[in-house]
Amino acid sequence: MIKAMRTAATGMIAQQMNVDNIANNLANVNTAGFKKSKIEFQDVLYQNIRKAGTSTAIGSAVPAELAIGYGTKVVATVRQFTEGDLTPTGNPLDLAISGDGFFQIQHPDGSIAYSRDGAFKMSADGQLVNSDGYYLVPEVTIPNDAVSVSFGTDGVVEVLQFGQDSPTQVGQIELARFVNPSGLSAIGRNLLIQTGASGDPQTDIPTQGGLGQVDQGYLEMSNVKVVDEMVNMIVAQRAYEMNSKAIQTAEEMAAIANNLKR
Repeated sequence: MIKAMRTAATGMIAQQMNVDNIANNLANVNTAGFKKSKIEFQDVLYQNIRKAGTSTAIGSAVPAELAIGYGTKVVATVRQFTEGDLTPTGNPLDLAISGDGFFQIQHPDGSIAYSRDGAFKMSADGQLVNSDGYYLVPEVTIPNDAVSVSFGTDGVVEVLQFGQDSPTQVGQIELARFVNPSGLSAIGRNLLIQTGASGDPQTDIPTQGGLGQVDQGYLEMSNVKVVDEMVNMIVAQRAYEMNSKAIQTAEEMAAIANNLKR
């Protein structure tokens, strides 16, 4: 009975982490560029009482093993990079990526982080920055006398300056892609960083090298589907309840054994 309690306890711990992950997905349902995570489980060690293929007294082989498992464990939270819905904002500095790729953002420590959040702003010196003031890489500077700014689907940045009749190119947006984007590590602030599992970034201009295009005046919203997450939460809750019921049953069985009389 003690084994059953410990095994069921691993199930409760795993489902608690599952609910924690679902809660994080739901909390970010309105976060631009957010990608939901899916939790993955594995079974753990087994007590092999009798292995399959063991010879019996009559010389035949046992066709199936006799083994009792010791529960489950959480092994990964896999980020799913399916595209979210594009929402028009009317803001000329809002950008969305249709297809593969990440914006490159310069972190305060000088390293490069990656994001699907294209809600850019203009700093005091005219440079494009994210909501935390981190610079877009490569840097794009909008002149003070610009009366309008446009972003091509290929990432070309053009402005129409006061007193001029034709636009002037002032920058070029580059995107990055990874062989294994699920290997990127989330650090908050809608930013991801490279790891050994993600591979090295492959950078190019939008629409080239397998990268998506840039859409001006749109934001990519979270790819979290509330209904799916609610269903997952109900399943996790039921699994948690059943594991707690298994602990209760094992406790009752232990009480019956302890109360046996000769």
